[in-house]
Amino acid sequence: MTTPGPSFTGVIPPAITPLTDDGDVDVASLERLVERLLEGGVHGIFALGSSGETVFLTDPQRDRALEVIVKTVGGVAPVIAGCIEPTTPRVLERVHASQHLGADAVVVTAPFYALVGPHEVERHFRAVAAAADLPLLAYDIPVCVHTKLSVDLLTRLAADGVLAGVKDSSGDDVAFRQLLLAVRESGAAPAFSALTGHEVVVDAMMLAGAHGSVPGLGNVDPHGYVRLHNACVNGHWETARAEQDRLTQLFRIVGAADPATTAGATRGVGAFKTALSLLGVIDSNAVSLPMRRLDETETGRVRAELVEAGLL
Repeated sequence: MTTPGPSFTGVIPPAITPLTDDGDVDVASLERLVERLLEGGVHGIFALGSSGETVFLTDPQRDRALEVIVKTVGGVAPVIAGCIEPTTPRVLERVHASQHLGADAVVVTAPFYALVGPHEVERHFRAVAAAADLPLLAYDIPVCVHTKLSVDLLTRLAADGVLAGVKDSSGDDVAFRQLLLAVRESGAAPAFSALTGHEVVVDAMMLAGAHGSVPGLGNVDPHGYVRLHNACVNGHWETARAEQDRLTQLFRIVGAADPATTAGATRGVGAFKTALSLLGVIDSNAVSLPMRRLDETETGRVRAELVEAGLL
C-alpha cells in the first residue's frame, strides 16, 4: 500500500488583496492576480495571510476576497484561508466562514494580544482542529503574535493528527530544520506539510526537506518560484541556486520605501502591490490604513528592480 504524502506541497503564494482607492476589495484586479498565479503554475493559494492584509480588513472584506479567490481558482488548486484572530472564539468564527466560502484548509496563528503560555497555545490549536471540518495548518510568525511555536509542540500536534502542516515564517531556520527531523522521527512526516515562508532561502529549506514555500514575492514572480521549486524537487541544485539568487535580488523591492517614514508591513505589502501595479496586474497600489502607498520616487526604485529581474 502506498503511504499518502502531504496534502499541501509546492508553491503556495499568500495572495495580496488588491484595493480600490476607496478601500474596497478590487474584484477585477484580484481575479487577474489569481489567474496569473495559476498560469504561472502555482500549486495552491493562501488567501487572507499577512501579505493579504487580513488583520486590516473587515469581515465583509475578508469574505469577499476569499469568495473571489475560491471562485476564480475553480477547484484546480487548493485554497487555504487565513483565520487570524487574537483568541479562539474569534478564530472559530473565521474558520466557519472559510468553510462556508469553500476553502480547502485553514491557517491559524497562536493567540495574540491575550497573554498566553504554551498550555493555552496547545489548547487553542486542539480546539480549532476539533471544531473545523477542514485541515488545519499552524502559522508560526512570532514577529506578529509574539509566540514562537516550539518544535516539541508542533511535532506533538502533528503526531496526534491535529495539524496537517505548518507555514513557517519564524525566521528561525535552525528550528525549522529541527522540526523537519523531529516530525520525520515521530512518524507523522508522511501526512505533514512543512512549508517555508522564508522566500530568500527556499532552495536551502527544500534541500533540508521542506515540502514547499509560501513566498509573498511569489505574487510578483510566480513563474520564478515555480521554476525554483521544480529545480529543487528534481535535484538540479545549481539551477535552483541561480533562480534563488535572482529572486533574492528581486526581493530588494521591499527596501524601496523610505525607512524614515515607513516600516513593517508597508515595506512588503506596499512593494508587492506597487510591483503588480507596474506589471499591469492590479489597478492600484492602495493599501490599508495605517499603511501608506509607495510614492513616485519609491515606485521608481521598484521599477528598476523589476527591469533588473527581467520582468519589466
